[in-house]
Amino acid sequence: MAEAVWSTDTGEAVYRSRDPVRNLRLRVHLQRITSSNLLRYQPAAQPGKDLIDLATFRPHPTASGHRSEEEEEEEVVIGWQEKLFSQFEVDLYRNEAACQSPLDHQYRQEILKLEDSGGRKNRRIFTYTDSDRYTNVEEHCQKMTTAAQEAPSFLVERMANVRRRRQDRRGMEGGILKSRIVTWEPSEEFVRNNHVINTPLQTMYIMADLGPYGKLGYKKYEHVLCTLKVDSNGVITVKPDFTGLKGPYRIETEGEKQELWKYTVDNVSSLAQPEEEEREQRVFKDLYGRHKEYLSSLVGTDFEMTVPGALRLFVNGEVVSAQGYEYDNLYVHFFVELPSTNWSSPAFQQLSGITQTCATKSLGMDKVAYFSYPFTFEASFLHEDESADALPEWPVLYCEVLSLDFWQRYRVEGYGAVVLPATPGPSWSQVPSGKGCGACWTVWKGSASRVLFTMCW
Repeated sequence: MAEAVWSTDTGEAVYRSRDPVRNLRLRVHLQRITSSNLLRYQPAAQPGKDLIDLATFRPHPTASGHRSEEEEEEEVVIGWQEKLFSQFEVDLYRNEAACQSPLDHQYRQEILKLEDSGGRKNRRIFTYTDSDRYTNVEEHCQKMTTAAQEAPSFLVERMANVRRRRQDRRGMEGGILKSRIVTWEPSEEFVRNNHVINTPLQTMYIMADLGPYGKLGYKKYEHVLCTLKVDSNGVITVKPDFTGLKGPYRIETEGEKQELWKYTVDNVSSLAQPEEEEREQRVFKDLYGRHKEYLSSLVGTDFEMTVPGALRLFVNGEVVSAQGYEYDNLYVHFFVELPSTNWSSPAFQQLSGITQTCATKSLGMDKVAYFSYPFTFEASFLHEDESADALPEWPVLYCEVLSLDFWQRYRVEGYGAVVLPATPGPSWSQVPSGKGCGACWTVWKGSASRVLFTMCW
């Protein structure tokens, strides 16, 4: 009897797997349910009987006296990219003249070996793999909508020729780049293939020959049962989805004999054994360990971790300019004073610096000397007292502005000091001239003289 519940959801389902796709196994079960020609031999109801014996709905015998059960029901377990030949392909590749490509000759040899070993085991269920001609034609003629008369758009026409195939390409061999980095005169095919993100795909079709009994091997009776697509990222697309707990799918053929078929597609891939899972975990652990060592080698051993309870202060700064001083040929001498309590700096660290001597230029009513002198230093603070009232003292930046005259004499033009703020990152303040800059300080001599510093820490 036919199933009471059919699965009408024939949309695709997407899965992701880290296991090799070669371990995928599918069980496909195909069964004929009923046919219109079964009712031709229904006897008339006898008087007084309103019911018909169920035996009348059995398939009528053929000329040989019986119909093979293989023609009514078939179940096959199929692996990924496993080739099962159809009756049409068997009849085609028997003829050597029909073999044109190397793949055709390979299929011919496999069919001859199957015939020598007793013939193929499958009858109606067969497959088209990624290398078959049917896969290319099917992708080229694939429709985007369910309309009976579809008018392809400009995008569909452009994308129709983009072949999404896995190709083992080696860009580098022996340290020499085999392909050109820049293509000055690209062709139309080159533009089509490189204009979109094209993830390589492998496709496989599970088919069924639903021809009448004794008439297998005709293209018009071929129907797609399931389509499988796998990309290089481990994404598996199945259309329709695995049957699972849902009802079977149905196919109703057209023509004089409108036959009804049902089929199921189940994932029967073998589960990994505990020993295999343990071995896989060891492999992953070793792989991650090697990757961690590789990253550590890139970082190097110069990167130091801060000890617990310590604070490390890194300051990047720049002596930008000096403005409003009386004499020319200015330079700046600066140094950082660390508090004597719990502060320290590396032995190689210089906490002072002297800029180059810079001539001034007129900027409105003032003369400005631009130094653009960068500097950096670091310091460490060990916080021993963790109470809330014990706040650390912060370093102080001292600087003085000097000038050099014609007789090589040095004059102090101005000096000042500032405490480094406790907030990390760039700090903003307003200078007397009204211009803002990151962490700016001024050193005055009089009301209009200043030195501009920028710092971030």
